[in-house]
Amino acid sequence: MAVARSLSVLSLILSLVNVTLARSLYSTTVLDVASSLQQARDILSFDPQQTLESSTQQFTKPPLFSNSSSLSLTLHSRDIIYKTHAEDYKSLVLTRLERDSARVDSLNTKLNLALNTINKHDLKPVEVEIQPEDLSTPVVSGSSQGSGEYFTRVGVGSPAKNFYMVLDTGSDVNWLQCQPCSDCYQQTDPIFNPAASTSYSTLTCNSPQCRSLEMSGCRSDRCLYQVSYGDGSYTMGELVTETVSFGNSGAMNKISLGCGHDNEGLFVASAGLLGLGGGKLSLTSQIKANSFSYCLVDRDSSRSSTLEFNSAQLRDSVTAPLMRNSKIATFYYVQVIGMNVGGKPVSIPPEIFQMDDSGSGGIIVDCGTAITRLQTEAYNSLRDSFTKLTGNLRRTNPVALFDTCYDMSSLSSVRVPKVSFRFAGGKTLDLPAKNYLIPVDSSGTYCFAFAPTSSPMSIIGNVQQQGIRVRFDLANNRVGFSPNNC
Repeated sequence: MAVARSLSVLSLILSLVNVTLARSLYSTTVLDVASSLQQARDILSFDPQQTLESSTQQFTKPPLFSNSSSLSLTLHSRDIIYKTHAEDYKSLVLTRLERDSARVDSLNTKLNLALNTINKHDLKPVEVEIQPEDLSTPVVSGSSQGSGEYFTRVGVGSPAKNFYMVLDTGSDVNWLQCQPCSDCYQQTDPIFNPAASTSYSTLTCNSPQCRSLEMSGCRSDRCLYQVSYGDGSYTMGELVTETVSFGNSGAMNKISLGCGHDNEGLFVASAGLLGLGGGKLSLTSQIKANSFSYCLVDRDSSRSSTLEFNSAQLRDSVTAPLMRNSKIATFYYVQVIGMNVGGKPVSIPPEIFQMDDSGSGGIIVDCGTAITRLQTEAYNSLRDSFTKLTGNLRRTNPVALFDTCYDMSSLSSVRVPKVSFRFAGGKTLDLPAKNYLIPVDSSGTYCFAFAPTSSPMSIIGNVQQQGIRVRFDLANNRVGFSPNNC
């Protein structure tokens, strides 16, 4: 009996030693469960009016911006500007994920249209009155169903008026709602009145800006635009030029933007959209910025961060090649060669992340998509590698698009395997645990925040980018990731 008891104790000791040794063989990081759960609860009671009141001041006349100037704008998460009406945190998460799925569909539709249609830039604008129902092949940007999750405040017109605008690295056309409105959705700020601005000017149908539109029309030699989204939302009106002010730090004259008189969809609180893509009509292209960067704070945090143009590269950046697609200028591709879990490479064929000669495939960095989408084979390998090292965590039921979830209700913190991206050139970006294990309710259910996609194109979403300054060096075709620099 004593021998059996001794053997049982020895077996237990050996088992604990084996678990300890196994854990020591892979790299881990700490997830602060208590802190993130408290933040999730707090966002439901946060009053956006505090943010709005701190941003109501009018701009003084800023200096003119040049392509060598640097400037900074404050960034806010969506739920800090717009009061959520969700009954509980899980409802808020499910709403976010629904918007996110529409966002991903719109990006893939945009790419597919670019790969499978003729060069629209060779076509001349025609005299036509655009109607929403006339669309047969919608041109999508990245803010389908209002899924842009980060807002910044800019001035438009002379004198400048303040507007909250959604940031979108997945589209190019800048636009805002304009009076008179035949149909406008509700926004936080008063609707822009062109008659009150001395710098407002319409564009002709043969202007270079008009010819750069994916879809344009012409009425009385005034350029008409329309941008349509994957869920049926749209904006349409006149393409014009205006002065855009970046806080009090700089202004740029004659920025092309859409003055939308007919806008429909769930854009939610924003006055419009700032396109930060790589196309000719994007804000970054028009101001001829050498670089731009942003840092996205946690969407459940009341803190803010910045969008910066022409700022210096940070010394601690993990850099990777910035790739461009000859078929579509909008998207920013990064050269990913693999992923790690626990410091060990995941078995993923390297060609999964490569863009082929037709412009299909590759992986883009997008601030409007929330959850990183990986081709199914890559996702399955990543998930399986992660679950093999988290046998100590209690599994629970899947939630929405997440198939790997855990019950952490009894934990205040926990060590989990590190998840990393590997880039061409040998650099590795380690993600904080809160960037891939996120709460989906306020009672302690956490899910592995990646998702599979059947599309050839993968997307690095904003949950994985949170707390990391992402810098697009447009002059040198590099992307830099700098943790803890918000």
